[in-house]
Amino acid sequence: MSNTRTKRVVLVAYDQMNLLDLTGPLQALSTATLRCSGGTDPLYETYVVSVDGGQVVTSCGLPILTVALATLDDLSIDTLIVPGGCKGDEFYAPPRLVAWIARRADHVRRLCSVCTGAFLLAATGYLDGKTVATHWDWVGRLGKLHPSLSIDSDKIYIRDGSVWTSAGVTAGIDLTLALIADDYGQKIAIETARQLVMFVKRSGGQSQFSVSLSAQAKDDSRFTDLHAWMSSHLRDDLRVERLAEQAGMSPRSFARIYAERIGRTPAKTVEAMRLEAACRALEETELPLKTIAEMTGHGDEQNLRRVFHRQLGISPVQYRQRFSGHVTGVPQPVPDAEAPEDHLTA
Repeated sequence: MSNTRTKRVVLVAYDQMNLLDLTGPLQALSTATLRCSGGTDPLYETYVVSVDGGQVVTSCGLPILTVALATLDDLSIDTLIVPGGCKGDEFYAPPRLVAWIARRADHVRRLCSVCTGAFLLAATGYLDGKTVATHWDWVGRLGKLHPSLSIDSDKIYIRDGSVWTSAGVTAGIDLTLALIADDYGQKIAIETARQLVMFVKRSGGQSQFSVSLSAQAKDDSRFTDLHAWMSSHLRDDLRVERLAEQAGMSPRSFARIYAERIGRTPAKTVEAMRLEAACRALEETELPLKTIAEMTGHGDEQNLRRVFHRQLGISPVQYRQRFSGHVTGVPQPVPDAEAPEDHLTA
């Protein structure tokens, strides 16, 4: 965490960028400043800039007003955030903008991208050899254009040294909450997330908006009602036979067709739903582990711990320490479970 109180954050704008890629992070920074500055120096000073300043038209057609890059010539920059977005199937990196970012990159503490903004940063050469994230639909194109990058298609955001990159659109807010936590601590990040009505850190990757939504995206709605029923009966017996009965199918046909349509077994979906429910209970409540284990279908605390260690590599208590806004006192560091300085991911 920097010792400097107010941090100058610059968000770069250009024609046809995604509006939310810019306004999501900007709102998170503004919310943190308005809600958590405590009447002292503001947490963040933000600038929205473009090459020449003036009006920039976003991909949704809404224009925004910006200041010119030259405005920052005599100003230091703590964090530079590059949003993504374009029209068509190829990302165009404006040469003047690429050149400006390349000149300033050595002098900023953090270099960040949202969504396909990774293409813009990659064009400067500053992502070479880095592990990065981008929108899942653009992973192949980014890798083909910049083969030196290691691209994770699922992580919501990734920190590799001073470079932070995130997945598509709303993941920019997740990234910004992580930046806020890095700057001012988890408590302020949690308060900001509460005001934005979102999780300070959502479980799973960008392919999982929720377990049931992810499953619905792969299905033709045949199992939509079943998934809704499963979500509300997690503490019940959810073996294949019971699920097949609920779906009105024979166990053998159900197991085969479900795996074909959803891409995983019914048991894997049940496990993922129960884990997601347990994570949210730990994040949002102060319920004891025994109660959470029972209500999410894990049976007892011991089994809950086994699942967390197997799936997440940490215990339920450690998960609550990191991601809950209900923990009293200051959580202690978790040896052997904290991510290293590089490659922090979500």
